Amino acid sequence: MHAVRITVNLDPALLAEVHEAHPGVIRTKLVEEGLRMLLARDASERLAMLGGQAPKAQRAKRYARNLR
Repeated sequence: MHAVRITVNLDPALLAEVHEAHPGVIRTKLVEEGLRMLLARDASERLAMLGGQAPKAQRAKRYARNLR
């Protein structure tokens, strides 16, 4: 995987709140996980919009993602 360096302006209060909830996790991992969660939310919304229209669909694999 190729890493990309960017400058991001974040709300300091939001960043402090996330750091409190997840001590020891580096900012890069926090931002990456936030982006993954945004994609997952969008995918779940699209799936919900199908409303059971894919009766042959297989159950999705479930796993826990470790932030550390």
